[in-house]
Amino acid sequence: MQERPLWQPDATWIARTRIAAFGQQLAERHGVQAADYASLHRWSVDNAALFWRSLWDFAGVVGEPGERVLVDAGRMPGAQWFPDARVNFAENLLRCCEATPEREAIVFRGELEVRRRLSYADLHREVARLAAALRDAGVKPGDRVAAYMPNMPETVIAMLATASIGAIFSSASPDFGVQGVLDRFGQIEPVVLIAADGALYSDKRIDALPRLAQIVDGLPSVREVVVVPYIHAEHDLRGIRGAKMWGDFIEACHDSVRIDFAPLPFAHPLYILYSSGTTGVPKCIVHSAGGTLLQHIKELQLHADVQAGDRLFYYTTCGWMMWNWLASGLSTGATLMLYDGSPFAGHHGQALWDYCRDEQFTHFGTSAKFIDAAHKLGHKPAETHGLSALRGILSTGSPLSHEGFDYVYRDVKPNVCLSSISGGTDIVSCFVLGNPAGPVWRGEIQVKGLGMAVEVFDDDARPMVSGKGELVCTKPFPAMPIGFWNDPDGVRYHAAYFERFPGVWCHGDWCEETQHGGLIIHGRSDATLNPGGVRIGTAEIYRQVEKLDEVLESVVIGQDWEHDVRVVLFVRLREGQQLDAGLEARIRKVIRDNASPRHVPARIVRVPDIPRTKSGKIVELAVRATVHGQAVRNLESLANPEALEAFRDRPELAD
Repeated sequence: MQERPLWQPDATWIARTRIAAFGQQLAERHGVQAADYASLHRWSVDNAALFWRSLWDFAGVVGEPGERVLVDAGRMPGAQWFPDARVNFAENLLRCCEATPEREAIVFRGELEVRRRLSYADLHREVARLAAALRDAGVKPGDRVAAYMPNMPETVIAMLATASIGAIFSSASPDFGVQGVLDRFGQIEPVVLIAADGALYSDKRIDALPRLAQIVDGLPSVREVVVVPYIHAEHDLRGIRGAKMWGDFIEACHDSVRIDFAPLPFAHPLYILYSSGTTGVPKCIVHSAGGTLLQHIKELQLHADVQAGDRLFYYTTCGWMMWNWLASGLSTGATLMLYDGSPFAGHHGQALWDYCRDEQFTHFGTSAKFIDAAHKLGHKPAETHGLSALRGILSTGSPLSHEGFDYVYRDVKPNVCLSSISGGTDIVSCFVLGNPAGPVWRGEIQVKGLGMAVEVFDDDARPMVSGKGELVCTKPFPAMPIGFWNDPDGVRYHAAYFERFPGVWCHGDWCEETQHGGLIIHGRSDATLNPGGVRIGTAEIYRQVEKLDEVLESVVIGQDWEHDVRVVLFVRLREGQQLDAGLEARIRKVIRDNASPRHVPARIVRVPDIPRTKSGKIVELAVRATVHGQAVRNLESLANPEALEAFRDRPELAD
């Protein structure tokens, strides 16, 4: 076991954090004396109502909290948070517009072509115009407004305008095909569709208008189609029913300067997000305005230490929950750094590091796959980019390998809080994440989230203090979904999270708690391997394979074989490398020596590409289904569905 952390904040660093300020406020107002993070977390779970009410006060949430904080605390699902409150999500994200109107609210880069900046005053003005136009179009609370958009300023403006009215916002990125969009928006029946004319990726312009015509034809509920100019200078909208340009849509409201923020219940629906699974039509997950706001404030301020004036970046598309998380950064008074395009654009493939340097990011968020790829590509921004303003690096999407931790502190920046975080679309937030006032240990997620009663259960619902088990949450929290769309009795919602352990949220992650109070995620529970009846997390194998320079990435599955399961490893190699006997032996040895003989694959197969979702997650279940000759539904959720063909009818797996 490693004896020293990779990073430890000093007293000066800790004193400047928002979590330290929150602890001080708890001590002054409520006499809470938390000697360390573990005791603070324990207090926040045992005193949930006081914790979340204190967070409301600490963050200065705009709205009326009401007298009651938590009703029916023993029901899960069924607990009610702030049942008497009135709050507006957009009002809280735009709260800095009056105090600091000239501060930058949004900086945008569209690969190497587009540069834009909006102050908080600019943002308020644009939201006021669009909100007025939506009201004039008949949009009312509870209506759905859908966005088929890149990660650009107009997407944030559309979300804020929608939320100000009390309508429900839902988004998908332009890399979704027609069926993928209809599988999502078709279920929620939006009345307004906002869509960009295209997007940028790897120096290519992606024209969205032909697809938009088909999408609109498949959405009879849509009354207004608003097209945002981005990659085209001229637009022919005659083939798109009811379409008009963004400027024309808001023209009549051009002089609007006031936003009528609707005071809404805490549990009023804000977002509809979609599961990214490949086993059926996506689930439509409905999230509340109040729960999302409080949870994001907690995570941004206390766990990521985002402060007023900071510059917050996350590499994400509008089809991933991290976009929603990023947008909430406005609530802190930070500047959102938006990016559309390939993370490896530019002459040296370092577009994101360039952006980070040029704009002095304080927080750089990305996926574990990006960190691994940057490592394999030899990027060393500590030597080439400086990144002097950077205080926090956040990683999610899949478990960050031990080598990924090493790479960040060796080649990116030694004095930075590296927060591996994990949660999901299901809660539009995290269960386990960072602590800017605590140490970072190699390969570990630092802490359980404040107010989150996270435990590890064995198969008999017993808490585990060591060993691998299911990640669960045993008490209610505000960011639990309202439910699923078109699931009035809550049957599908209950089956998704509460069927395994009644009254307990079972998230579907296979994990273990560490001696430092952190967690290690070993992969999804439904993708664990069971050779000889012993459960193995896929991340344990990936961690070892990623050590080999010849392997760019891999995917591992369990293949049904002779009344048992055997481990099969697929690898994508560097150009010029061969999967010969020598490399196979090295792969098996590194797995055997550092994991166990049970982890060693029975077969190793080379493939040209690894299928993944549009948010970068490897789709082990889709690969397994393909290997077994089963149908893979919801292919539209994949960024590269054609990659699955390389896994079908492989002769190496026939004996």
